[in-house]
Order: sequence, then C-alpha cells, then structure tokens
Amino acid sequence: MNPTAAALGALVATFAISALVTWRLSRSPYPLSRMIDLPNERSLHTGALPRTGGIAICAALAASALLALTAFPLPDPWVWILGALLLVGGISFLDDRGEVPAPYRLAAHLGAAILLLAGGIAWSNIALPGIYRELPQALSWALTLGYLAWMVNLYNFMDGMDGLAGGMAVFGFGALGWLGWLGGEPGFALANGILVAAAAGFLLHNFPPARIFLGDLGSAVLGLLAAILSLIGARRGLFPLWVAWLAFSPFIVDATWTLLRRLARGERLWKAHRSHHYQRLVLAGWNHRKTLLWAYLLMAACAASAVAARGMSVRDQWLLLGAWAIIYLLIGMRTRLAEQSADGSAS
Repeated sequence: MNPTAAALGALVATFAISALVTWRLSRSPYPLSRMIDLPNERSLHTGALPRTGGIAICAALAASALLALTAFPLPDPWVWILGALLLVGGISFLDDRGEVPAPYRLAAHLGAAILLLAGGIAWSNIALPGIYRELPQALSWALTLGYLAWMVNLYNFMDGMDGLAGGMAVFGFGALGWLGWLGGEPGFALANGILVAAAAGFLLHNFPPARIFLGDLGSAVLGLLAAILSLIGARRGLFPLWVAWLAFSPFIVDATWTLLRRLARGERLWKAHRSHHYQRLVLAGWNHRKTLLWAYLLMAACAASAVAARGMSVRDQWLLLGAWAIIYLLIGMRTRLAEQSADGSAS
C-alpha cells in the first residue's frame, strides 16, 4: 500500500473508531456498568457519567497501529513500549472498575518505567538552549523513572474537567507530530497524528457538557505516551526535551505548581482536592466552556511556541522561555484575582 494512503487511512480510521466507540459507550456502558464516575471532593460535575472513554481511545490506537504497519515500522523498541502500555493500562483499567490502592498503581507505573529503561528509552542528557550535558547513568535512570511515573500521574490529576485532557492530547501530540515531520521522521509524526485523531474522536462526546469521561485508563495511557514520545523525539534529535515540555506545559506547570503549593501548606497529597487552576476558576464562577476555551487558547499558544522554538537562536529560545515563565505567573495572579472577586461577591 502507498505510504501516504496508509497514513491517511490510519488517521481517518483512528478518528472514526474513537468517535464511534466513545458514542456507543456513552449511551450504554453495559457490561462495564461498574465504570461510572460519581461526584466526589475533586469533581466539578454533578451527575454520574461513564468513565470508559479510555477504552475507545485504546481500541482506536490498536486498530490504527495495525493499519499503519503496512507503511511504517513500529517505533523501536516497540516490544518494551507495548509492555509498558499493557502494564499501565491494565492497572488503570482495574482502577476504573474498582479503586486500586495507590501503592499498587505506583508499583505498576515504576514497573512500566523499568521496562522502558530496559528498551533504551531514557532521559540521558540535560539540553537547554546553548547548554548540553550528558547525565551519569545512575542519575539518568533515576530521572527517567521519576519522569515517566510523574507524567502518568500528572495527566490523571489534570483530567478533571470536560474536554481538558483530550484537548491537551490534540495540541501536545500535534506539536510533537509536526516537529517530527519537520525533522524528516514521518513514522514519528504519524504516531503522534494517530494520538491526535484518537483524542479528537473522543472529544466529540467529551466537550462540555460531557457525556463520557476518559477514566484512569485513558489519562494514564495518554500521560505515558506523552513521556515516551518526548523521550524518543529527544533521543532522535528532533527536539530537546524542554521543547516537548513546553508543548505540554499547560498540564506540567499546573500539576507541578499545585503539588508544590499543597506541600508548602502541609496538605495530605493523597486526599482529593480542587486546587488546580482550572478547578479554582470554575469554583470562582467561570463556566466550563469559558474555562476550557481559554485553556485551549493557552494550549495552542504553547504548541505553536514549541514548533517555532526549533528554528530560533539560543538567545531567542531563552527569551521564549522567559516570556512563558511570566505568562504562567500572570495566569496564577489572574486565578487568584478571580477567587478574590468571587469571595467579595459572596460576602
């Protein structure tokens, strides 16, 4: 089969399968009736909805991977990647069916990271604009384990509002795919494009008001794939790792900042909460669509900046990073002002 036709067929099939399976599961989750998301202390929704969207995304990815194989080889080392996805996806599916204790989930995430290390996928250097340092092996392994486990959990933490996690997948993987295409790696570009198509099909039924949620299966798989593809892209010289972080920075910055903020306040990190920026804005009176559309604008700007950074000088790359640091500080201030305004209106 012609490679271009196979690639286009894989993208169309991914979108169609994801949309159709998501639609079917949103209408009748049986026999997966236990996979229902009930409102809790962390939730912004009020009714019970199925959390089976991850099944649709995984089904679409599996089918499209088989179709894409007719034109492009699976990414090396695909066996280790598949093993890691099965381990993380399996424990996450069980968690969606009935809560799995956190130590078991963390053990599965670290086990997946060890499999990927065995396959040669590692954070091997520090690469910032104009700065490059190879990491000692022990430090490389430790950072890789932490990075992979954090990205899986980070994506899960941020999956708390209609359309948010799916949108991040569209913009984040879209940026990585475009960078792969510019770097002459069509297989890498297609892998990211397939993820964009799967997320877009799911978003048809997850955009507010959502009729279905990703669940832990969907968020964990997307988070793990974001980490895997960012490390593979960096290893192949398509971009430095910080560029991938910029593409996914709406999630990385929010989740990391919220974690540090809760640590500073002495809060119990395992306790459900609603202190992410998007949650705080909704609680301050912003409706879901307004918050989501502003989040999409931020994601689009980050994705565009990540792609543009590839052709910038060292000086301009540092200016770009400085500008984004200021933007995120302003977002934090704006969120706090919204909360203060809401508190003032309530009193």
